[in-house]
Amino acid sequence: MSYNFDIVGVSPVWNFFKHQQYVEQSPERSCAYLGSYQCTLDGFIEATSLIYKKPDWDWDTVVGEMVSFWLNAGDHVGQWKKELAQAEETSLIVGRVANFKSLRSEFEGLIVD
Repeated sequence: MSYNFDIVGVSPVWNFFKHQQYVEQSPERSCAYLGSYQCTLDGFIEATSLIYKKPDWDWDTVVGEMVSFWLNAGDHVGQWKKELAQAEETSLIVGRVANFKSLRSEFEGLIVD
């Protein structure tokens, strides 16, 4: 399976929590969102264990994708670290993991013949 990881923003904890409650209803979903109080690779890896209804994905591969992102997107990560530092104290940095196979199935389901 193929996965993608990216940092998508900074969010107040409460907003992230509400979004998680909505998104995590389906373990068959194509994306998972991770929140961390620190913009660090370790913070995001630890956040994978906090996903309540974790999709049946290859999480070792997901972590490998996160490491690859961290090694190749230094400027991007640095910018998000600055944004998090400027945000309210009760904010999280949010990352998204996408499962391409599930995402493709979702998109194909939208196509009407």
